[in-house]
Amino acid sequence: MANEAHPCPCDIGHKIEYGGMGREVQVEHIKAYVTRSPVDAGKAVIVIQDIFGWQLPNTKYMADMIAGNGYTTIVPDFFVGQEPWHPSGDWSTFPEWLKTKNARKIDKEVDAVLRYLKQQCHAQKIGVVGFCWGGVAVHHLMMKYPEFRAGVSVYGIIKDSEDVHSLKNPTLFIFAENDAVIPLEQVSLLTQKLKEHCKVEYQIKTFSGQTHGFVHRKREDCSPEDKPYIDEARRNLLEWLNKYV
Repeated sequence: MANEAHPCPCDIGHKIEYGGMGREVQVEHIKAYVTRSPVDAGKAVIVIQDIFGWQLPNTKYMADMIAGNGYTTIVPDFFVGQEPWHPSGDWSTFPEWLKTKNARKIDKEVDAVLRYLKQQCHAQKIGVVGFCWGGVAVHHLMMKYPEFRAGVSVYGIIKDSEDVHSLKNPTLFIFAENDAVIPLEQVSLLTQKLKEHCKVEYQIKTFSGQTHGFVHRKREDCSPEDKPYIDEARRNLLEWLNKYV
């Protein structure tokens, strides 16, 4: 299994190998990476970055994979021009840095992206997928924006959520069993609260033996025993989108 030394190893993999299939665009006050689907079915997915920013090739890789399955995808810069976290940064300063990046205060950017998708891409059905920091953002959007047909939150931290159960639309939560950032007790608490209160479809999947960042590592052969779990998680992500978007 992957054994990472720092808390949020979403950047592992041969990132330099991957340049991306999409293009960069300006969406009102933010930049974004857009990949058009080979088949224009009026469907789009917003892909929300992790702490390493919207230009991380791993995230572009996932956006392109989703686009290849029938969705126009967009990866907006939800840090709005501010520097993302760098893997070589001093992790002792990370908590203070993170305080300046609130994943629940992105509505202005989301509204701009929704306008772009509807007006420029003619999207009629829209979903959202987020990784790590972006998984927190997805959880927020699923509780606030009924117009999203579905959401997939991939290892989004949940411990600081007060209201975690009032989802507006179907949401898939993907977690890793050996996640140093998200203890299984928090996943159990989320499961309990959703079971008691949630009125829409949802699913929580925890992948055995996996660590934080496993789904969107670009290099799929980082460990042979991990590859089936990576493939299954990506398949589940696409199946959820296909079912509800």
